[in-house]
Amino acid sequence: MGDWRSTGRRGGWQVLFFFLCLCALDSVTGQARYSIPEEQSGGSIVGNIGRDLGLEVKRLVSGKARIITKGARQYVDLNRDKGLLVVKERIDREELCGQTTPCSFSFELIIENPIQLYRVTVEVRDINDNTPSFPKDEINFKISESALSGARFSLESAVDPDVGVNGIQNYSLKPTDHFKLEVHSQADGGKYIEMILQTPLDREEQETLSLMLIATDGGEPQRTGTVRIHITVLDANDNAPVCGQPVYKTDVKESSPKGTLITTVSANDADQGVNGEVTFSIAHVAKEAKELFELNVDTGEIKVVGKLDFEKSRSYQLNVQASDHGGFTDTCKVVIQIIDENDNVPTIQLMSFSNSIPEDSPPGTTVAVINVEDADSDGNGVVLCSINADIPFKIESSLTDYYTIVTESTLDRETVSEYNVTITVSDEGTPPLSSNKNITVKVSDVNDNPPKFDQPVYSKSIQENNSPGFSIFSVRAGDADWGQNARVSYFLDDKQVNGVTASAFVSVNSENGAIHAVRSFDYEQIKSFQFNVTARDGGSPPLSSMVAVRILVQDQNDNAPQVLYPVQTSSSLVAEMVPRSADVGYLVTKVVAVDVDSGQNAWLSYKLQKATDRALFEVGLQNGEIRTIRQVTDKDAVKQRLTVVVEDNGQPSRSATVNVNVAVADSFPEVLSEFTDFTHDKDYNDNLTFYLVLALAVVSFLFITCLVVIISVKIYRWRQSRVLYHSNLPVIPYYPPRYADTLGTGTLQHVYNYEVCRTTDSRKSDCKFVRPCSQNVLIMDPSSTGTMQRMQSEQNILDEPDSPLEQKPPNADWRFTQGQRPGPSGAGGPPEMTMGTGPWPNPPTEAEQLQALMAAANVSEATATLGPGTMGLSTRYSPQFTLQHVPDYRQNVYIPGSTATLTSNPQQQQQQMLMQQQMAAQQQALQAQPAEASAQPEPPKAAQTPASKKKSTKKEKK
Repeated sequence: MGDWRSTGRRGGWQVLFFFLCLCALDSVTGQARYSIPEEQSGGSIVGNIGRDLGLEVKRLVSGKARIITKGARQYVDLNRDKGLLVVKERIDREELCGQTTPCSFSFELIIENPIQLYRVTVEVRDINDNTPSFPKDEINFKISESALSGARFSLESAVDPDVGVNGIQNYSLKPTDHFKLEVHSQADGGKYIEMILQTPLDREEQETLSLMLIATDGGEPQRTGTVRIHITVLDANDNAPVCGQPVYKTDVKESSPKGTLITTVSANDADQGVNGEVTFSIAHVAKEAKELFELNVDTGEIKVVGKLDFEKSRSYQLNVQASDHGGFTDTCKVVIQIIDENDNVPTIQLMSFSNSIPEDSPPGTTVAVINVEDADSDGNGVVLCSINADIPFKIESSLTDYYTIVTESTLDRETVSEYNVTITVSDEGTPPLSSNKNITVKVSDVNDNPPKFDQPVYSKSIQENNSPGFSIFSVRAGDADWGQNARVSYFLDDKQVNGVTASAFVSVNSENGAIHAVRSFDYEQIKSFQFNVTARDGGSPPLSSMVAVRILVQDQNDNAPQVLYPVQTSSSLVAEMVPRSADVGYLVTKVVAVDVDSGQNAWLSYKLQKATDRALFEVGLQNGEIRTIRQVTDKDAVKQRLTVVVEDNGQPSRSATVNVNVAVADSFPEVLSEFTDFTHDKDYNDNLTFYLVLALAVVSFLFITCLVVIISVKIYRWRQSRVLYHSNLPVIPYYPPRYADTLGTGTLQHVYNYEVCRTTDSRKSDCKFVRPCSQNVLIMDPSSTGTMQRMQSEQNILDEPDSPLEQKPPNADWRFTQGQRPGPSGAGGPPEMTMGTGPWPNPPTEAEQLQALMAAANVSEATATLGPGTMGLSTRYSPQFTLQHVPDYRQNVYIPGSTATLTSNPQQQQQQMLMQQQMAAQQQALQAQPAEASAQPEPPKAAQTPASKKKSTKKEKK
């Protein structure tokens, strides 16, 4: 620690630093002390507080270090960027402390995050910047010439605001012919001066005297103050006043009002008359005392004239001088003690305060640092500090008059978001005085609560056939947190639902949790599905929760009933047979229908919409059974057509219709004769023209292609014939048999025409004769409404004389070997067929078709060698009707594609033998014809196409 000199104010200074380690609380770290001279200019460095306290500059900046002073004026400022304490404004020690020494002022340095408190004391050293001065410019005395040597005359002391060596050090008097000075020290540190008469005065020699009183201080440079003393020499007065007490002591309360009598000073003078009258006066009193007290010059009463304040000064000393008219005086001391009273209310000052604290702060977290003061003394100045007890905070004492408010338990913003803390301070005076201060501590939110859905599981129903984008419903999740931590977003957990991701079914609005259908739902495909929705808040780190959502698809009546039986196809005709002997309630058939909907939408009812004879049939409302409601008579038509409506129970209802063909007959011929007149409804779609044009284009293309191929083949064969014509090798061309397929199965529904073979010798074409052979084929094609055309046989005359003309006799049994059986493919014939000598059958007549049908039915009962027929009549619900009711048409039934004849009795076998003999005779007659006729065979007819069949059918109908 060094002393400042006035010559070194700008450049040199020294710092007195004391650092005390305190072990009280974490919020108070220590204190520092500095010493600077007064009258420093603004910006002068007081000290490096960062270095002295061991604090880095970045800690001062990040902690928002600042200075907090108790008074209204702040003499020192903090430069946080450099860690320096600098003078903010000029400091006048005399103004700051007066005569108090040492003179210092204190302030607190607060650093936040975490809060640290340092107390800094700055001592202001005095410099000799004030000159001693006297209260008056001149002092006048009247001294009797009879004054004896040693007489004392009190002088007013000079005033020097400086202290210490800079204060007044000595007094001097010039000239010193008659008087000398004597300086006395007082208990309060002040001095008073007396002028002592050394040699008697002689008015006759010198009526007035003029002296110079000089006051000198001890500063550098030394300063002096002077006052001139005028002495008037009076005539003799040989008795001086004498004070009643040399020292008067009295006490007065600081709350005493003006005019309160403190004490009375008395003095006696032995002289009589005017020389014995004594007056009182206060010599060299301070300015503050002169404003507080008043002395009655005649009575010596001292009264209060100002406001006493114990906190400013606890005692006062007055020097009362008693004087007579002869110039004699005496001085006594009056010591006034001020009694303290509890007149100051304790004050509360917030040194540091965090108005917001996180809810996850641990117990012991500092919320505020407060300073409590009471200007009273002793018990009146003892302060007790407390806070309200219904909050999770407590108050602890740190330094003298400093308290810290810390958390006592954990906080929960969701329970209490803010606390009102009431700080109460009270002293121990009588009566006690108290004050309070309210602060509001807000609990800042921490993301410690995950979102919570208002339901544990969501379930919602939706009608099928919804539109895409349809809003199903919304999920809601609440978050007890606040702000961004409570902002909830919704996300779809894209898991697999029936092998498809959930996002293919629904979408979730991330803002409001609205669930929208991505596509239209079909109850028949998916009845319900479940997915998860995640709610995530906006905290850091975010918290989330998940909820299961189940969507139930409700059925709508969007599917019409489907008829399973009877099957409605355009390629076959199904008819139910009812014998004319059927009774009332006879079960004709049953309409079987289903509805893929569910519930009431799938409840089906059956109604008869149209019927040929409504009085004959009825339909069961619930089971769809078609029964007769009266006895069948001979007058009832064979053909009965019923239209049954199948209707569901939905709203609105949907329906389907089915046509049921019923044959009222006891035998098949009767049925067949009527069935040919059945017409079928054909559905023509709107694109029929397009298909016709397309078919025409395809046929044209195929025709052109075939034409090109035929021309190419002809050219190729012509070139080959030219090559063979010039060669010696025989030419044996082979042409496969040509026949037309009528798309039949089972009983070989083929029409064979003829076979042409060329000879190998002389480049001449020879035709082999094909023996006529009729075959009977019964074809039940629903698409055909006319009768079958009879195919005319072709006759070929063979040129070769050695070719066989006789046909082999037919087999006695109609069961052929595998090679003899006819078929559409892969069925090899006898050698006669290979060589072109076998018989090829002609198209059968309608009678032959019926015979073949009945024979096939009879044969199917005896053996399973032949395949089943294609009869389209149903006897499912007509067990009463058998083939026994059909007349015997089984005579002369031929198997298509062979020379065999079905025989079921000896008479039929005989007829078959006779027919074979007739055919043999015809062949012999043909052989007898001229060879010229055989050389010109009839050109073969082409096989019938479906178009030609339709034309012929129309002609037959006409």
